[in-house]
Amino acid sequence: MSKRDYYEILGVAKTATEGELKVAFRKLAMTYHPDRNPGDKEAEIKFKELNEAYQCLSDGQKRAAYDKFGHAAFSQGGGGPGFGNEFGDFMSDIFDNFFGDGRGDGAQRGRGGGAPGRERGSDLRYNLEITLEEAFIGKAETIRIPTSVTCEACDGSGAKPGSKPRTCPTCAGYGRVRAAQGFFAIERTCPNCHGRGEIVDDPCATCQGAGRVNRERTLSINVPAGVDDGLRIRLAGEGESGLRGGPPGDLYVFLSIKQHEFFQRDGADLFCRVPISMVTAALAGEITVPVIDGSQTQVRIPAGTQTAKQFRIKGKGMPVLRSREVGDLYIQVFVETPQNLTKRQRELLQEFDQSASPENHPESSGFFAKVRDFFGSAVRP
Repeated sequence: MSKRDYYEILGVAKTATEGELKVAFRKLAMTYHPDRNPGDKEAEIKFKELNEAYQCLSDGQKRAAYDKFGHAAFSQGGGGPGFGNEFGDFMSDIFDNFFGDGRGDGAQRGRGGGAPGRERGSDLRYNLEITLEEAFIGKAETIRIPTSVTCEACDGSGAKPGSKPRTCPTCAGYGRVRAAQGFFAIERTCPNCHGRGEIVDDPCATCQGAGRVNRERTLSINVPAGVDDGLRIRLAGEGESGLRGGPPGDLYVFLSIKQHEFFQRDGADLFCRVPISMVTAALAGEITVPVIDGSQTQVRIPAGTQTAKQFRIKGKGMPVLRSREVGDLYIQVFVETPQNLTKRQRELLQEFDQSASPENHPESSGFFAKVRDFFGSAVRP
């Protein structure tokens, strides 16, 4: 029995667009779906016809072949390259088309919906270490990376200059073949072209048929101000070139920031630990501290300052990435105990200690007072 015209089955004109095909298919498929017509053999047959027609006309290569040769284009055994007529296969295809998720897209690519043999190139990683000052102001960096680039001799085709790859006769260029196995259809990589869809009879001598060669490339990277440690910069299309003219991968630059001599970073804020003398802490004074932009600023130390006291300098921290905001600088002081004292210095400190009162050391006096109360015994600080 002769097959019905695919356009007639879907109820569309031969000039129908891809969108019109999809709308017509979904409308009729919902009408004749086996779940809506249990036990109806006629509905099951129509559902199979709809799926077969849509699978052909929704694929550009298959539709072109059908428009030119009709059903004869797929008359070879097993239902022709790229699709079969088994009901189990139709059920899989209908779910792919209804839901349009990664499963359906992957199946379509596996049947030649993409470009067989034109494999996407691998992504590359490059580790770049910069200083905190460079992270503060941004940096234009030039890097050199070993990678694969498109072979110029064959322009990525893998064939010897002057020749071209030929379409694989086994899979008709789809890269995959199907064979009927009773109630199901088994799809596998074409054994003749190994999924490429093309056969190179005379490979390019420069790339040995791969369509790409190893080279070292020089790239310029703009590191924006405010980047943080561990940030990843993606350079689309700067990875390895694909096989046989396939699309290139991406390059990912991972940033790490060197440990700074003075500053520690917490987001956009900077912290600097600064020593001060016992005299400055006790009597008050002013200290000069560094700022990440290379300048210096003055910090007033009040009398009686204790170790770990923090002073905030607003707007002297790191810039916030892709923002006009700026963090703050926190100066944390610690009181340095004098060392290498002379005899006279020792005498002066001893005189001070003998004349000191609890008001001179409120924290230690308070602490040991609590200890005495707790243990009920005399504890001397």
